[in-house]
Amino acid sequence: MTMDDSDPVWAALRLVAAVLSLAVLLLGVRVAVTRRFPVFWARAARLTERQRSQPLRRGGFLALCGASLLVQQVPFLAPVPVAVGRILFALALLLVVSAVGWFALLRR
Repeated sequence: MTMDDSDPVWAALRLVAAVLSLAVLLLGVRVAVTRRFPVFWARAARLTERQRSQPLRRGGFLALCGASLLVQQVPFLAPVPVAVGRILFALALLLVVSAVGWFALLRR
């Protein structure tokens, strides 16, 4: 499937998924690098004191999940050979497993 599909609804949904995954990736990188949660996130989520002390853990998890979601959307947004699509799918699965491992193993 590519952006040349006849159904514009699926194309729009894929674009929205790609934009949201990019936003999650950027937010996760920002939290992990600055080691501070954005004010709107801390207020809206009502983070406990223990949760507020783990920005690297949560930011890295979000960044890896966002990267996985973004990699999954590439074959749908750009024409790629089947072999490359399979490799990207395997990479997305590896990123999800890495995200879970990051969250489970990193204790701060």
